[in-house]
Amino acid sequence: MLYYLHHLQDLSDFTGPLRLFEFMTFRAVGAAATALILSLFLGPLAIRLLTRLKLGQPLRTKEEVNKLADLHGGKRGTPTMGGLLVIGAVVFSSLLWADLGNAYIWVAIVAILWLGGLGFWDDYTKVALKNSAGISGKAKLAGQLILAVAVTLYLYFHPDVQGQFGQFHVPFIKESLFQMPIFVAIIFYAVVIMGTSNAVNLTDGLDGLAIGCTCSVAVVYAVFCYVTGSEMLATYLQLPYVPGADEVSIFMASLFGAGLGFLWYNCHPAKVFMGDTGSLSIGGAIAVVAIIVHQEILLVLAGGVFVMEAGSVMLQVFWFKTRKKRLFAMSPIHHHFELKGWNESTVTIRFWILGILFALLALSTLKIR
Repeated sequence: MLYYLHHLQDLSDFTGPLRLFEFMTFRAVGAAATALILSLFLGPLAIRLLTRLKLGQPLRTKEEVNKLADLHGGKRGTPTMGGLLVIGAVVFSSLLWADLGNAYIWVAIVAILWLGGLGFWDDYTKVALKNSAGISGKAKLAGQLILAVAVTLYLYFHPDVQGQFGQFHVPFIKESLFQMPIFVAIIFYAVVIMGTSNAVNLTDGLDGLAIGCTCSVAVVYAVFCYVTGSEMLATYLQLPYVPGADEVSIFMASLFGAGLGFLWYNCHPAKVFMGDTGSLSIGGAIAVVAIIVHQEILLVLAGGVFVMEAGSVMLQVFWFKTRKKRLFAMSPIHHHFELKGWNESTVTIRFWILGILFALLALSTLKIR
């Protein structure tokens, strides 16, 4: 909404400073700051409300996770569904600072709200039934598939963006490898959205781990959105030019700010958990933004920690089925290091460092082509 203030500059000589709202970088910083402030100031209120409603996180029993139950026993009763705070801050900041005539902004907002609702359903089921199972895996995948189909059809056929999607790009290579038919694009985008959403969900097992890694990924895609939406920069860096994609950098800046604010309360010992409400929606929103800027494969590098976490689960299952023994002490892999004696904060901070390293490598692909 604030974007439109720059039009007032034509009415008076005294409104010259309003031109600042025309510049993407100014609005992106404003969006990040707004989301950060909202998260910080509304955090205590959200925690008190969730506690009052007795929306505490159910923990897995000792029979399910053995020694891990002893390590995490003190977390019992910590309020969950804190992802509502992140989603609210991101959506409000995006609506406040972005150009609301931009189609991509609405795609990103719908994605985070849709998957936030799916995650809320899962969290509420866990709390209501007082167990850690939640809704079925099929229900989660169905919800994610619906979003993937809707996003694909919208991007393929919306008149403002029609004809720009379906190209398959790989980091370090200048040109797209091929154009995907729509049915192939639906399958591919569904895998991207499901994979990223569930990978962030798997990473959300230690205080501050998932949201800290989210912040570094958000910075990467904020930069890619800005560059991809600028014809001059995209041409110079030999990236696909997507008119209007630069506006989505405001959404990603909002996610970065909201993530930092939430981390204030989610760091060890956490006062609130994001729950599936936060992890599913954050992962899905990042995936949709990656699709918008044609950088889906880059997620493997930028979200390297998420890939490690999801990969460790798949390897554990494969190893156990083929070798009849476990490859890791426990998966996802952050629990493996916990059971090997690493302190929870040590695991989290070292994974944050890896997340920053992956982010820097992803940004290096801007120039190396």
